[in-house]
Parts: sequence; structure tokens; C-alpha cells
Amino acid sequence: MTEPTNAEPAKPARPRRERPKALTLTDAAAARVQEIIARSETPVFGIRVGVKNAGCAGLSYTMEYAQAAQPFEEVVEDKGVKILIDPKAIMFLLGTTMDYKVDKLKSGFEFVNPNEVERCGCGESFKVA
Repeated sequence: MTEPTNAEPAKPARPRRERPKALTLTDAAAARVQEIIARSETPVFGIRVGVKNAGCAGLSYTMEYAQAAQPFEEVVEDKGVKILIDPKAIMFLLGTTMDYKVDKLKSGFEFVNPNEVERCGCGESFKVA
């Protein structure tokens, strides 16, 4: 005779859904980053994006060449570009889109960040809630 068990049958594992990327690029930003990397005099693995305390609103975006990934950095690949995100910046960048714009008087990368609640007048720094 078999004794009854109180153990419930194992539930089937839920399929893991893909986590959204912390940062995405527009086509214009991807093309510009690829162009900049192609002109580099040293080998480049990708670009490193982060934030630093600066400006009148409190935070400012940073970008630099990356020769290799650092420990705990999130590596996002979008449109053929590797983006390395500083682990301290991930919570400030979730859902951000990086764009490249050319206007009559200036050109540069712009960040469209859903976490921003305020920007300084010059547009160089931001604040999150």
C-alpha cells in the first residue's frame, strides 16, 4: 500500500519573458556611433554610457569609448552597436532612447528618458523622480 503524500505536483516552469533593454538607439544614433567607432585610432568594443552628478538639475549623461566590458556592466546590443551601461546608471536609464540630431546650429546625441522629471535650461543636466 502506498502512503498519500501532501506534496503538490510540480508546476510547469513559466517561460521567461525577455527583459526590456535599458537603453535603445534610434537609427540615426546607431549610424553615428558606428561612424565614430570606425574612425577610432584604437580598437573599440563599444560605447559606455553612464550618468554623473553635474549641472544645475543634478545629473548629466556621460559617453566614452569602451575597449572591454567592466565587471557588472550591462551590455546591450542594438542595431549593431554594443552599449555598455555603468551599473550605477542602470536605474536612471531604464527605458531611455538615445538619438542623434543635426540642427542648423548644433548636432549631438540626445537622450529621451522617461524617468526625467526636470531638465535644466541649457539641457545639459536632468533630474529623476
